[in-house]
Amino acid sequence: MSVLDASAEKAHVLVVDDDTRLRELLRSFLSRNGFRVTVAASADEARQRLSALDFDLIVLDVMMPGQTGLEFATDLRRTDNVPILMLTAMGDPKDRIAGLETGVDDYLGKPFEPRELLLRIQSILRRNRPAAASVSEPQRLARFGPWQFDLELGELTDEDGRRIALTDAEIALLRALAGRLGDVLSRETLSKSVGATVNERAIDVQVTRLRRKIEPDPSFPRYLRTVRGQGYRLVDA
Repeated sequence: MSVLDASAEKAHVLVVDDDTRLRELLRSFLSRNGFRVTVAASADEARQRLSALDFDLIVLDVMMPGQTGLEFATDLRRTDNVPILMLTAMGDPKDRIAGLETGVDDYLGKPFEPRELLLRIQSILRRNRPAAASVSEPQRLARFGPWQFDLELGELTDEDGRRIALTDAEIALLRALAGRLGDVLSRETLSKSVGATVNERAIDVQVTRLRRKIEPDPSFPRYLRTVRGQGYRLVDA
């Protein structure tokens, strides 16, 4: 049974951590407990995700190459009030105080118990529930290039608000890719998202058809990219 409570239902979490193993463990663990999860390996990558999607909460590591979590949180707070749960291996109280002064909502020291992470996330979401309700509509939208995709309604519109006709298979494919914008999804994963009757080879056909609708030049895709030997990913080029 999931320990996710009603206040966190369908919450979308952005995990920012340069540790690949921990990042993927958190993605898997939080997904199993009912969250939508997107990941980023750096502050720059997190900004790309934030420019295309709306999140209910960010799980942010302090120590990262390039811009640190503290620096990123400081910059983010100038324009965005999304709740932040900071992960840190630093035990000095002054380091935690520095983080709280940047505007993060809570701290969790490494190593931590997964259940404690869930409970802290739930607590933050409960505290921010009124604000989250007021922006619930935009949180279901993914933006890439001139396109906007409503993950709930399955509607694709251009920058002028014109709706683009999609088949059911194209909607399912785009929903899977847009829900994890920037992440590489295997053909196997995509085939399961589109439907049990769609095999991995058929995914290539669906991708080709979708590219004809969203790419300026389908022969040189800008948004729906092939990752050789791995699958496909949707990016905000």
